[in-house]
Amino acid sequence: MQTHFSPAQLADPHLASLEKILRSCVHCGFCTATCPTYVLRGDERDSPRGRIYLIKDMLETGRAAGEDDVWPIDHCLSCNSCMTTCPSGVDYRRLIDHARVHVEETGKRPPVERALRGALVALVSSRRLFRLSMVGARVARPFRAALKRVPGYGARLEAMLRLAPTQLPPRDATEGPGTFAATAPKRGRVALLVGCVQSVVRPQINAATIRVANALGYDVVLAKGEECCGSLAHHMGHEATGHAQARRTIDAWMAEVEGAGLDAIVISASGCGATIKDYAAMLADDPVYAPKAQKIAALAKDVNEFLLPHDFAPVRKSKKVIAYQSPCSLQHAQRLADAPRNLLRKVGFAVRDIPEGHLCCGSAGVYNILQPETGDGLRMRKLAAISKVKPDMIATANVGCLTQLALESKIPIAHAVEYVDWACGGAAPFEGMG
Repeated sequence: MQTHFSPAQLADPHLASLEKILRSCVHCGFCTATCPTYVLRGDERDSPRGRIYLIKDMLETGRAAGEDDVWPIDHCLSCNSCMTTCPSGVDYRRLIDHARVHVEETGKRPPVERALRGALVALVSSRRLFRLSMVGARVARPFRAALKRVPGYGARLEAMLRLAPTQLPPRDATEGPGTFAATAPKRGRVALLVGCVQSVVRPQINAATIRVANALGYDVVLAKGEECCGSLAHHMGHEATGHAQARRTIDAWMAEVEGAGLDAIVISASGCGATIKDYAAMLADDPVYAPKAQKIAALAKDVNEFLLPHDFAPVRKSKKVIAYQSPCSLQHAQRLADAPRNLLRKVGFAVRDIPEGHLCCGSAGVYNILQPETGDGLRMRKLAAISKVKPDMIATANVGCLTQLALESKIPIAHAVEYVDWACGGAAPFEGMG
């Protein structure tokens, strides 16, 4: 792609790095075939290539984001499927991350829109506030029909209430801080990301991870001071908030690294894992945190990636068939498409791949709230694809995907590590596993 930046602009190292990414795009259009929003709508502006042209124009001119710039950026799921497909290796992730920050800093959103997005960043990234918001959702749920008619925001409010669980599991020790000692001869010590949403709505995922790691000989520490990794704020263009959350999480884990030491940081929410593995790039310009970020990013392992090399002695066997739904944050961002399915097969499950497995399910953080029409369309497309392989159960590797699909699925769904835990003698994620 030809660019027209001035020498003064290219003196900015950040802008120069983005210009290099833009120039690597050869307009081939392969990305359009795997972009979920383009597949649904067929609108060039709603494709990676269209967004790259838009971002290029904003960067070259230095202009503020206008209304016609905001909606294509907001419509992007940040699924990174285009990066898996791109033959030229265009680092689209960097471009869209920059564009989101530019939109938030220069674009003019209606005050209610800004308030909604700010509230989501605040509520979702705090376990305490998120738990309180779920109480509010329970009170508001009987008024869903009336709220749906609120001009401009009804569909979002309704989507928010639909996604909120009707009942939250009780708080338990997996919310930390604390240490869970190995139950087999000790071979190491790992930290586990407790996270925010997952620890509130599906704490059994972390509990399963702890049991499996303990049985393999690992002490598992839940670090004091760790909460949100900064992923949601980062992907919504709230750069300062996302970086502040990342620094706090880095501090919590560095205290463990410099104390008793860590062999790995295990992450069972692949959306969080994609961001944590990117900490070195996020904080590259921070002279204090850049080396710490590199250390933490190097230690980060998705739970499936961490467990797969180990030997297992399953004590249970299920004759039922699992359809594996691969989260975008795992297959495209972390490039770990095969790890969960191979792990499930390793402990004895029959696993089937689903058609269009590269397409997003429509969750994408809070995308299914902010863009409910597209989120709903992608969920139904994903469930239709899953039904074609006639599974008994569904496995995924991210709590967002799990929540999104469970909303309409008649087939039981659980995290891959919950199935591994069951096979090794742990708790059943739902009844009828045998």
